[in-house]
Amino acid sequence: MIRIPSMLLEQAVEELSRLPGIGRRTALRLSLWMLKQEPENIKRLGETLIRLSSEAVYCSQCFNISDDLVCSICADPGRDHSVLCVVQDVRDVMAIEQTGQYRGLYHVLGGIISPLEGIAPGDLHIEELLDRLQNNSVNEVIMALNSSVEGDTTTFYIFRRIDRPGLNITTIARGIAVGDELEYTDEITLGRSILNRIPYGK
Repeated sequence: MIRIPSMLLEQAVEELSRLPGIGRRTALRLSLWMLKQEPENIKRLGETLIRLSSEAVYCSQCFNISDDLVCSICADPGRDHSVLCVVQDVRDVMAIEQTGQYRGLYHVLGGIISPLEGIAPGDLHIEELLDRLQNNSVNEVIMALNSSVEGDTTTFYIFRRIDRPGLNITTIARGIAVGDELEYTDEITLGRSILNRIPYGK
C-alpha cells in the first residue's frame, strides 16, 4: 500500500483509481502530474468532465453518444439509411467509423446477453431495434457483435426475434478471430470484415 502524506492527494488518488484500468500507482502518478499543471488547465479539465456527465446524451434513434437528441450519424442525409449495423456499444461504432468502409446507420445495444453477469434481453436496446426494423426503408441488418459465446447468443436471439420477411440479415466476415473484440481489431481487418459480410442463417 502506498503511503500518501496529504489527505487531499489521497482523496484525488481514491477518486482516480475508481476509473477502469487505473490502479493506485497510476492514480498517484496522474494526481502528482496535475499538481504541476496551471490551475486554469485543471479547472478546464474538471469543467469538461462535468459537462460530459451533465450534457452528453444518447441518440434517441441509435443510442450512440451524442451532443443532441439525434446524433450526427443518424442526422446525416449522406449516410445509407437502408443499412443498419448492430453493435454492442459506442466503442464499436468508433472502431467501425475509423475504417472508413461503412456509410450506413448503427444501432447500439448497450451490451450483450450474459446470464452470468445478469444481463437479460430486456436490459438491452433490442425492442427499440425491432421497432426500427418495422420501417421498410431498412433493407439490411448487419450483426456486428463480438465473436464470443455471448455475442453469438445475442445475434441468434435477435435473428429469431426479427419478424419481417425479405429483410437481409448479414454478419461481418470472420476475419476477426473468435474471442476478439471489435474495438481492438486493426482497421484493415475490421474494414474488410464489414465489406465482405455474409448472410446470417440458422
